[in-house]
Amino acid sequence: MNNFNGRKVFLREDEDINRALRKFKKKIEDSGILEDIRKKEFYEKPTTLRKRRHGAAVNRFKKKLEKEQLPKKLY
Repeated sequence: MNNFNGRKVFLREDEDINRALRKFKKKIEDSGILEDIRKKEFYEKPTTLRKRRHGAAVNRFKKKLEKEQLPKKLY
């Protein structure tokens, strides 16, 4: 990911350094850089990657079915 836009924080003269750090952390979190770093930190075998993605797809499908289901009768 070569997106450098999310890594800059501009300070005003009267702005506190702690506030700037909070802004910076938020920008990094929103850009998804930390997620990419954590993914690349350890090697994941292709089979485990497929299993994880398949499990996520199953969970999404179950959630979609729950959302489309009619509510239970309350009697």
